[in-house]
Amino acid sequence: MQTYHIEARNLQKQYKEVSAVQGVSFGVKRGECFGLLGPNGAGKTTTIEMMEGVTAPSAGSVLFCGGPLGKAAQHKIGIQFQNTSLQDFLTVYECLELFSKLYKSRRSIDELISLCALEEFLHRDNRKLSGGQKQRLLLALALVNDPELVFLDEPTTGLDPQARRNLWALVEKIKAEGKSIILTTHYMEEAYVLCDEIAIMDKGKIIAQGAPKTLLKQYFEGQYIEIPEEDLLGKAPELFGLNYHRKGATIEFHVPDVKLALSQLVKQDIVLNHMSVRSASLEDLFLHLTGRELRE
Repeated sequence: MQTYHIEARNLQKQYKEVSAVQGVSFGVKRGECFGLLGPNGAGKTTTIEMMEGVTAPSAGSVLFCGGPLGKAAQHKIGIQFQNTSLQDFLTVYECLELFSKLYKSRRSIDELISLCALEEFLHRDNRKLSGGQKQRLLLALALVNDPELVFLDEPTTGLDPQARRNLWALVEKIKAEGKSIILTTHYMEEAYVLCDEIAIMDKGKIIAQGAPKTLLKQYFEGQYIEIPEEDLLGKAPELFGLNYHRKGATIEFHVPDVKLALSQLVKQDIVLNHMSVRSASLEDLFLHLTGRELRE
């Protein structure tokens, strides 16, 4: 029987009449990046909080290296929360010093500065950092105790594309050190790039789990043809006999055979100058499994 680095066993959390988490089980292998995905209200955050030891489960258990998740285990865990308030007036270096003093076992500040590329703003007030700079600092603070396992809760929310990709590169460095990572994110591309395995949650339960590429092969065949709706020349999409849905001003046809589908469109004199063809993505899988309706 495999011993996971951290494992959730039948985790449940009940808030009065609301079942936030309903029997969630999964394990994270040592050195693996595991992504937990789901729409708002799916139970991701509550599940993560129980695995971090922040919230007690109503039922079920969390195992760390095969044993109970106790205080000793929590010293081997690092957490980058989605939102963290730091002490006012402290520079980046002073924040590192302060957090470092909270642990007996800790990583050298110089290593953290180098790993998270903090050199350029090391002596800047933490309140004056850009979004990307602050996330790099928060990641360094999550690593200050040199943890074996790191929780990253939506670490790139609100960042511009360049800052997001810079943070991806840092996560890859952490993973290369052999650390295990549990990542929650709303960015499907981020999960595809960083995660060895993902679990998709909805309504308190895991509804799909596996390697991203494996899941895509399991749920999708064929390709997507994208055509601006105006290029259909006023013809209704359903007239072409193809599976489709609207994506803003674009019509997406999901087809098993691109060549055959294109011949059908050509026969209808459809304009194909702005057409594009793509494979299914994690976003397609996410929407297929959780639906397209707006979640609060």
